[in-house]
Amino acid sequence: MHDKKITVLNNLLSQIEQNMLFKDKSNPTISKASVGWQLDHTLKVINKVFESLNISNPDNYKRDFNAKRSILFTLCYIPRGRVKAPKMVKPPDLISAADLLAQLNDAKKHINNLHLLSKNAYFKHFIFGTLSKARTLRFLEMHTKHHLKIVKDILGK
Repeated sequence: MHDKKITVLNNLLSQIEQNMLFKDKSNPTISKASVGWQLDHTLKVINKVFESLNISNPDNYKRDFNAKRSILFTLCYIPRGRVKAPKMVKPPDLISAADLLAQLNDAKKHINNLHLLSKNAYFKHFIFGTLSKARTLRFLEMHTKHHLKIVKDILGK
């Protein structure tokens, strides 16, 4: 199962990489944030989430029920404009190509080392609650697709 998710996430990272050329493009009718902001934020989320998975204690994982999560994870959808990015994953004012590339390389390493994590490694999301490794992968897929769709709309593709 995780092999499919690894493939999906690696494909999404490829899309991020392809859009890095357009980091300075913006379209205020779609989003206040530029393409670079969307990509930087997405990579920060991936890397911070994997850092959380890495430091989590699998013995402390407790499955919980979350209605919003159940609905949105089933739909693989995150609505636009509902939540502001937490400070720790907000991009800087100036986004460099070099920084995006470094974050992309970190994200690739995290995804390719996924097999090293316990299935009970977990991440605590401020809205979706405690996410197991499998649910965390679903969240990363949803979140990345959400921001890539915004990028696509900004670029008018």
